[in-house]
Amino acid sequence: MATGIEGRKGDHLTLCATGDVGFRGQGTLLDGVRLVHDALPELSLDEIDLRARLFGKVLRAPIVIAAMTGGTDEAARVNRELASIAEERGYAFGLGSQRAMMKRPDCAPSYVVRDVAPTTVILGNIGGVQAARSSTDEIRALAAHVGADAMCVHLNPAMEIVQPEGDRDFRGVADALARLNRELDLPVVAKETGCGIGPAAARKLRAAGVRHVDVSGAGGTSWVGVETKRAEGRDERKRALGEAFWDWGVPTAVSTAACAREGFSTIIATGGVARGLDVAHAIALGATVSGVARPVLKALNEGGRAGATRLLEAMEDELRTAMLLCGARDVEALRRAPRIVVGELGVWLRELGLQTSR
Repeated sequence: MATGIEGRKGDHLTLCATGDVGFRGQGTLLDGVRLVHDALPELSLDEIDLRARLFGKVLRAPIVIAAMTGGTDEAARVNRELASIAEERGYAFGLGSQRAMMKRPDCAPSYVVRDVAPTTVILGNIGGVQAARSSTDEIRALAAHVGADAMCVHLNPAMEIVQPEGDRDFRGVADALARLNRELDLPVVAKETGCGIGPAAARKLRAAGVRHVDVSGAGGTSWVGVETKRAEGRDERKRALGEAFWDWGVPTAVSTAACAREGFSTIIATGGVARGLDVAHAIALGATVSGVARPVLKALNEGGRAGATRLLEAMEDELRTAMLLCGARDVEALRRAPRIVVGELGVWLRELGLQTSR
């Protein structure tokens, strides 16, 4: 595996597109949601309305092609292809960490997609540690360079601890979020990176004034696993540590319910979302929209633009069908639809005091 920030970004992209870096024993628990079937929905499939509002714009479906990459030539190609698909289909699009732009301004073009996605909701992205060490003006400049509609501040202590060259000091991130929330003239999104946002973290974020979150829960890509793969043959202690924490985190469904309980204005449910039913279940738990990352990257890698589009079309078909079959005409009705929580998800919600019925 490569060293340096450009090499690291290349490793991340390759491993996510082709490597075995999913969670091994922990799922998203989104399959623990059961929507109640309505045999008499009195709806036409054609009138099901998938539109959702996100940061002042209307999406044609409640889907974000979520943050993945940036900083290399290959990342530039992937970002532009996926952003143009988001534009074509009316989704939102998330950039990978813009830390590389701060260290190497010459790689900034790999993040610029506004020309191929002029109306798309674009989410900028910077690490919490970097936000704590940067001025608001520096973060504002990162957002402006890519024409971001909102700025994600990602929280990734588990990933960084395992990463051989990662950060070790995570103090000051809550204060940075509070500062940016006050001073940045864009929505600030607190975003995890595959380990989820539990009740305690959700309360801390609300106390810092954060109104928007991306839960990025456990059950999809393990970024601890990605860094464990990178440590192989380089750092045996980090590799062993990563093996121990590969499945660490709060599942996506639990994270979504925890953030819904705290009343965030926007909840983006990412982390292992791969099907339209996953999107439906996340929205039923309180999500505003749902994000898909590695499945669409793999589909693009294996089948090109057509392959990625087929995956996304299938997700929309499943979501629309689920909505009709539970009598939900639009996304807001889906959020209020009767649902039952079963199995391990029920245990998590009950033990954390998050269980609700309707």
